[in-house]
Amino acid sequence: MTAAARAERLVNLVLCLLSSRQYLPAERIRRTVPGYADAPSDEAFFRMFERDKAELRELGVPLETGRIPGFEAGDGYRIARRDYELPDIDLEPDEAAAVALAARLWDSPQLSGAANGALLKLRAAGVEVDTEPSVLVQPRVRATEPALTPLISAVQAGQVVTFSHRRHPAEQPAARILEPWGVVSWRGRWYVVGHDRDRDAVRCFRVSRIVGPVRAVGASGAVQRPLGVDLLKIVAGSAEPPAATHTARLWLAHGRAYGLRRRATVLDTMTVQDVSGDVVAVELPGYDVAARWIAGLGPDAVVLEPTELATAVRARLLAAAGSAG
Repeated sequence: MTAAARAERLVNLVLCLLSSRQYLPAERIRRTVPGYADAPSDEAFFRMFERDKAELRELGVPLETGRIPGFEAGDGYRIARRDYELPDIDLEPDEAAAVALAARLWDSPQLSGAANGALLKLRAAGVEVDTEPSVLVQPRVRATEPALTPLISAVQAGQVVTFSHRRHPAEQPAARILEPWGVVSWRGRWYVVGHDRDRDAVRCFRVSRIVGPVRAVGASGAVQRPLGVDLLKIVAGSAEPPAATHTARLWLAHGRAYGLRRRATVLDTMTVQDVSGDVVAVELPGYDVAARWIAGLGPDAVVLEPTELATAVRARLLAAAGSAG
């Protein structure tokens, strides 16, 4: 209660000194600010007042001292608004958009309070931040994984974490001991990056595949992120390995299949069943993905080679024809 009363007295003192354009004498402050009237003697009041002034100055409050015209009892005190108030905060349009997106991104109950508090402070400083759905750019990442908040807390505290993680949804979870360096998003997913103690190597783990609680162990400050480490580069290089590609030779009808044409190199022209088109070479992902893509183009695309891809496309087209009756 003593600490709370002292904090309340300091706030009241600041408000009192801010509200006056003139220097206020100590006796008037004693009568005006709640808390000082409880001092049992003049000496106790002045000791209390001196402590409060020193604390305000330590907190960076610009407390001024000056003479009061026509007043012989000594100095007076005030806080000049020009020195106390924050300067105007100007955000460029892209910076304001980033703030709004960040606030909308942290939509989990654990993190939304901090985001809303930051927005309130910006608005109090006169910065207008639009958080309505009309914002042209929409965040694709959601902070809904239960493991995200304890991981971020552990990174900030510099603590080791333990958790169970599945490398694949069909696999059993395995225990991990990680020195976390940071949490980043990559292609719509969250990853935690750090040093895996069991494997003595740098590893990244998809947060959505963490099973059960994340526990922080050991002392705070035990984990330090190495200088020059690019967390996003680590995730991009290991979390999502590049898919294998295959070179295919296709026939594409003229004026059609523009999605494939953007990736293709025209080799020749050719007519298929009285329809003119181009023979192209194109790098495509695995046959399963490429077969779905090409089959969706219907008669506008024909696989010339390889045979495996042509067979996969034909099977999908036959299945579609059978489903259509």
